[in-house]
Amino acid sequence: MNWISSFLQSSLGKKVVMSLTGLFLCLFLVVHLMGNLQLLKHDGGQSFNEYTYFMTHFPLIKIISYVNYFFILLHTFQGLMLYAQNKAARGVGYERKANSNTSFSSRNMALLGSLIFIFISVHLGDFWLKMKMGVLDKVSYPNHENIYNLYTRVDLAYQQWWIVLFYVIAMIVLAYHLLHGFQSAFQSLGLNHPKYTPVIKTIGTLFAILIPLGFAIIPIYRLFFF
Repeated sequence: MNWISSFLQSSLGKKVVMSLTGLFLCLFLVVHLMGNLQLLKHDGGQSFNEYTYFMTHFPLIKIISYVNYFFILLHTFQGLMLYAQNKAARGVGYERKANSNTSFSSRNMALLGSLIFIFISVHLGDFWLKMKMGVLDKVSYPNHENIYNLYTRVDLAYQQWWIVLFYVIAMIVLAYHLLHGFQSAFQSLGLNHPKYTPVIKTIGTLFAILIPLGFAIIPIYRLFFF
């Protein structure tokens, strides 16, 4: 078991953990976006409220949710540790030279990741925490009775232009983070091949654009068309 501990504490081990947790969180983003798209339905919030009820009551989903929270913390912690470790290992002259040959995203992954973590904390505190604390009203539907009406909280938030702007900026930050993070995850796992790497890069670029764009469209659409 010592070799496992030594591997996880090594630079390579940290990168592998970062890659695996990052790819898991990418999958979570897809699922989360699919659920949030229920907010675009003009049904008084029924589809979205039933979605949130399912996500917070189905046993397997609840377990995955807690794993997801842990991975967010682990991904953030490992990222900051790698940043500090790499910064300490590199000289100032080396860092300046390297910066000239790298993209904005790769140079600022620690900053982008920290900003995303702040956004997630605010996001969870504004919605998830209020639901867990039981401060939201309840509503009943034919198939569900007395479930939390998270829709009204989201609706109130997305009618405030400054909150919508905050979310849009956060999605731009997420896009830049994904732009480098998605493809570098496969590289850290050793999945490099002249034939497949360009495909992964293309998929990563599309993912980094479409997923944040999908999230950003929701509050914008609700602000102007609801």
